[in-house]
Amino acid sequence: MQYSMGIDAGGTYTDAVIIRDSDGEIIDSNKALTTYPNLLEGIKNALDGVDQNYLQDIKLVSVSTTLSTNTILEGTGYSVALIMAGDYVIPENHSIKNYIVVEGGHGPSGEEIGKLDIEAVREFILQNKDEVSAFAVSSYFSIRNPEHELQIKELIKDMTGLPTVCGHELSQDLGAYNRGITAYLNAQLIPITDHFIETIIGEMDRRNINARLLMLKCDGSVVGIDEAKEKPIESIFSGPAASLVGAAYLSRSKTCTVIDVGGTSTDVSMIENELPELCDEGAVVGGWQTKVKAIRMETSAMGGDSHIWIKNQKPNIGPRRVVPLCVAATKFPSILEKLKMARVPSKMLLSDNIQPTKFFIRSGKEPTSELSASEQEIYDRIGDEPVSINGIFLDKLPSPVFLDLLIQKRLVQAIGFTPTDALHVLGDYNEWNAEASNTAATILGRMTHQNKIEFCQQVKNEVAKNMAIYLMSYLLEDVHPDEIRKVIEGDYHTRFKLDVPVVLLGGPVSAYVEDVRKLIDADVILPEHSEVGNAVGALVGKGIKRIEILIKNVRKKSKISNIVFVQGERKVFMTHPEALEYADQHGRELVLGYMKEAGLDAEDVRIDVTRNDISMFGDSLPLETKLVFVGIGTPKRDI
Repeated sequence: MQYSMGIDAGGTYTDAVIIRDSDGEIIDSNKALTTYPNLLEGIKNALDGVDQNYLQDIKLVSVSTTLSTNTILEGTGYSVALIMAGDYVIPENHSIKNYIVVEGGHGPSGEEIGKLDIEAVREFILQNKDEVSAFAVSSYFSIRNPEHELQIKELIKDMTGLPTVCGHELSQDLGAYNRGITAYLNAQLIPITDHFIETIIGEMDRRNINARLLMLKCDGSVVGIDEAKEKPIESIFSGPAASLVGAAYLSRSKTCTVIDVGGTSTDVSMIENELPELCDEGAVVGGWQTKVKAIRMETSAMGGDSHIWIKNQKPNIGPRRVVPLCVAATKFPSILEKLKMARVPSKMLLSDNIQPTKFFIRSGKEPTSELSASEQEIYDRIGDEPVSINGIFLDKLPSPVFLDLLIQKRLVQAIGFTPTDALHVLGDYNEWNAEASNTAATILGRMTHQNKIEFCQQVKNEVAKNMAIYLMSYLLEDVHPDEIRKVIEGDYHTRFKLDVPVVLLGGPVSAYVEDVRKLIDADVILPEHSEVGNAVGALVGKGIKRIEILIKNVRKKSKISNIVFVQGERKVFMTHPEALEYADQHGRELVLGYMKEAGLDAEDVRIDVTRNDISMFGDSLPLETKLVFVGIGTPKRDI
């Protein structure tokens, strides 16, 4: 008997699941708290909790991770220098640390529009080769002709031997600057992702797991580990992608919407006819607009670990994430006594950080730069046991600015009351220490003139409404969420009706099923094993490959030529039918070649082709023809 394993290292939990290959049944799973920034410990803990007798028969392992996303969000990627060739327009508010723009680039038909200033490139390489770990290169219209990018890449190789990422290798979309940004971020991630993958391989070896290793991309497809190392940027948002794919698998739905309630956020996405819906513009992460094709999703900064705090006698939920009190109390029982002795600060001082139920602890991460005097004073008063705001400031309560800076730098971790705690009070979820949740809910309830049950029910209702609002905001793209909220909260004798299933995923999401059904008329599904849906998605993602080929009709005087552009290559044909025949054959070959590398046989791959012609009125030949090839298949589960 053979098995496959999926692993998802999420923001809160790291999940592992084992699936039997013969029938696709889930036979074992486990959840463990994610250990950030060292994800390996959380992965070890997750694997320790599954039946070890299955491990020697596992033949395929697939992973999804928050590593790339968090690295970009925190700005902790490796140092990279970016070289751009052509007539670039650089936004004034850019945050590229090290770049140069030189003469060069090509036109829309692949013709050279400026000679490459190779001496300026050479000088920039010399200035930076000892200061960076990699280079990124982008030239104008490299998707039509990558000659200048390849020249620069070869020069960097000869002069430094450092890794170099070219824009045309990652995207075939227009937008030279954003292709450059994509290459820049990708180069930052390569050493980090390489280390992570090698660590996973080492852990597999330690456990005698002799299996192929795959990684889930942000478009819901899986890639071989070599490509994952080369293009780690494509793993951003792989967590939401894993949720979407896992939800469709668990609910046996080819078309469905998905609400994934995580620790930090609630994500809504959709899959239609087994294909995830993608965003047209490319993924935006940490303020960077990339050219990475990711699933389209609507995200709310309200999750199971969102901090609940009181101001003006009203509860606020988020947007900051904290460690739930019920979770923290299992590791630090002293929190219980500290909660019982908690003092409510003055109403004027109450804020996100100044709350009677909030605690602080060192994260374990060491400062990478010198702290200011005010930061250092606060940091010295926070140790390895949770301390309240009154414990940090013995004489008076300060402005919380410097404490907030320590949290932003991830030197200090916050603990507080969350929707997960509210569910413990209501008895809907009982995974952790409910006494801590009840004690805190009593305090917060008094601050809002409610008993603890009324207070927690109010929190739960708001989370459910948030889920419904963002689901409808996803489906009704042109309608502002505030308008949707009016319909959901108002008494209009009507409610939204959906003709597609709504699948719920997340640890305690079962508590919200009936609440969502009351708000929206839809088939709301809570599939079995929904609590490990991300790990399932990491494993059951299909091999999906999209290839775009463009044919341009170019007229020079009386001569007409048809140029085929595909993945940085250009080929000229005399007639449009010849170009079309070549493009169709080459597109299919590229898809099948990719699938073969992913472990798929040609007979297991379905290729769909769409064609779009742009023609002038009365012209028999199209000015442009775009062919899009989409190959879909399921990876083989053997070595």
